[in-house]
Amino acid sequence: MCKGILGKKLGMTSLFASNGQSMPVTVIQAGPCTVTQIKTKANDGYDALQIGFGEKKKARVNKPLRGHFDKSGGTCHYTLREFPVDNPEEYELGQTITLDMFTVGEKINVAGKNKGRGFAGVVKRHGFALGNKTHGSHCYRIPGSIGQSAWPSKVFKGKRMPGRYGHVRQTMQNLEVVDIRPEQNLLLVKGAVPGPVNATVEIKIARAKKK
Repeated sequence: MCKGILGKKLGMTSLFASNGQSMPVTVIQAGPCTVTQIKTKANDGYDALQIGFGEKKKARVNKPLRGHFDKSGGTCHYTLREFPVDNPEEYELGQTITLDMFTVGEKINVAGKNKGRGFAGVVKRHGFALGNKTHGSHCYRIPGSIGQSAWPSKVFKGKRMPGRYGHVRQTMQNLEVVDIRPEQNLLLVKGAVPGPVNATVEIKIARAKKK
């Protein structure tokens, strides 16, 4: 069984649980994905499937990738990812991967790039405390002293400073699958997942915790 699938974050909404309590859920369009390459231990040293998601026009794909996609049926994709698989012999090129691997109540991990927030100061980026709001104060949102006056006369590596915030890979672990709608390829997950609306996400079956 393939242990993951690609999807697109559609947004958030809320559902009522059986006890009448409202819970926030994220709606993900999980698949359908196409098997574009099969990797085996004999040829590549490990067992995995390369799958593609999001149909792309052939005119916008370069020749090497176009030849790669021709082996699996000719449909080009925006995103390619690899997921481990137990028995690659059970799959063939061009096969469609759907969300049949998931069940309601199962725990999954969702990974993607979170929202980019541009250049941010230390208060927004690192959660620094604000300065005094008193008359004459000029240190409301600045980081304060970042070094020493004499020895060692440098700023240490790793000092928390202003800079670009967000747009990095983030994984949310052990999210619960609340509902599955296979006819629409929709997966409803309890809680939030990384990224803005329409962002591509990787959905993997969570590993069982060791007792």
